[in-house]
Amino acid sequence: MNKNLSRFAAVGLPLILVALTGCNRSPEVSFAQDVQPILKKHCVECHLSGGLGHEKSGFLVESYDTLMKGTKFGPVVVPGDALSSSLYRLVAGEVDASIRMPHGKDPLPAAEIAVVENWIAQGAKNN
Repeated sequence: MNKNLSRFAAVGLPLILVALTGCNRSPEVSFAQDVQPILKKHCVECHLSGGLGHEKSGFLVESYDTLMKGTKFGPVVVPGDALSSSLYRLVAGEVDASIRMPHGKDPLPAAEIAVVENWIAQGAKNN
């Protein structure tokens, strides 16, 4: 019996651990299909060329490239790290209420915030 237990510990346990780790992964988030529609719905009104948000911050959400360029103050997305990404922190309300985005409007639904968070956590790819 100890031989079977040793065999399980050497082969079976690592396989179970690998399988369980895959269970917690979020499906891959697509910028074009998942994130960009959220930005168009909530952000593009102000953060387009000539918009008030663009004039104040230099931030555009017109495309992946303009989003990743960030603001005149620096990047807003740190690929792989949502908590260090001001885009996530602003839409998630993890900042002072006076600068929460979208400014002066209802907060994003939790499901949309989760999409942005997962996209950033997954590396903020242009897919």
